[in-house]
Amino acid sequence: MSSQLPEPSADERAHSDRLLTHLREEIASHGAMPFSQYMERCLYAPGLGYYSAGKTKFGEAGDFITAPELGELFARCVVNATYPVLALLGSDADFLELGGGSGAFAEAALKAFAEASSLPGHYYILEPSADLRERQRERLATALPADIFARVQWLDRPPEQDWQGVLFANEVIDALPTTRFALRDGEVYEEYVALDGEGRLMRVDRPADALVSGAVRHVERDIETEFANGYRSEVLPQLPYWMQAIGGSLRAGLMLFIDYGYVRREFYLPERNDGTLRAYYRHRSHNDPFYLPGLNDLTASVDFTALAEAGNSAGFGVAGYMPQAQFLIGSGLQAAFEQAYEAAPDEAARYRLAQEVKKLTMPDQMGERFQAMLFARNMDVVPLPAELLEADQGDRL
Repeated sequence: MSSQLPEPSADERAHSDRLLTHLREEIASHGAMPFSQYMERCLYAPGLGYYSAGKTKFGEAGDFITAPELGELFARCVVNATYPVLALLGSDADFLELGGGSGAFAEAALKAFAEASSLPGHYYILEPSADLRERQRERLATALPADIFARVQWLDRPPEQDWQGVLFANEVIDALPTTRFALRDGEVYEEYVALDGEGRLMRVDRPADALVSGAVRHVERDIETEFANGYRSEVLPQLPYWMQAIGGSLRAGLMLFIDYGYVRREFYLPERNDGTLRAYYRHRSHNDPFYLPGLNDLTASVDFTALAEAGNSAGFGVAGYMPQAQFLIGSGLQAAFEQAYEAAPDEAARYRLAQEVKKLTMPDQMGERFQAMLFARNMDVVPLPAELLEADQGDRL
């Protein structure tokens, strides 16, 4: 597998080796670690994890391209869907973005909010990575007028005080450290990471604890199917606690999550018997999570039924669920495209806009692979666009 991937530079390999040394020392001292802990270290270890180090992550120079990196249309549609909520809640309504990426979304969204005369009181970015936070700050300080940039504040933890407004997360759930499980002779096992006799990382299975086993049995009951012997997949038993942590202080407003994934019955199809875990390295996807730790983005698809359950348990109601293409179309994609097309300076820019729409909406691109889920809380009326409400597929959950 690794022979098909680009060779890392000497500096990159040395960086990965430093993280690998830390992982080996931790496993040697404390024993095998749950895969979720391994994934957390690979993504977020201070100074060494994928999101904590200085390597470019997003766009053509990185390892993957997110919707905001394609252009401004995605952010403008999100603004179209959410600014009526901010307007209804009043001048003290805020906007909170989880994981600001390169800052591309915040830049485009704040410009669109300003054009709609609906700027939030504050635009919060919850960004645990100091490196990404600084990149975002530099970008937004350069791109935005001073009075708009002054509304941007960075957080390293969810708000503790009650607030109202909109919480938005694009490709965040897939990066939560996931638990890997397997079924053996009818019993639930959890996947761990250990060392072999030569100090290499290896996978081992151990009997699951009550939390993991209970989460797996809940899935089986819900889909009315027992997993076959040897079936391996992912589950997020911590998702309800995470949802309460990030959304618990939102006393009134809307949450919008966009990510790739499936409803539960599609997530746990019999033929998907090795789960959805993937690694991304320089725009190439592979299935070896032990290859160059710290240089790969590790992700797992989202069980949107589990996300709905977590939102409900945190006191929110599902206000809408649909593929990304339907969300964007229902949120004014056509009008946003036409406006941008008319303002485009040349044919090359118009071509890029057309390609952007295709990537965002085509079924074999992001249109069907990505899903949008909206939650509402303490709102007598949820002022979403009528086209968006008509596109709801919540009955599939």
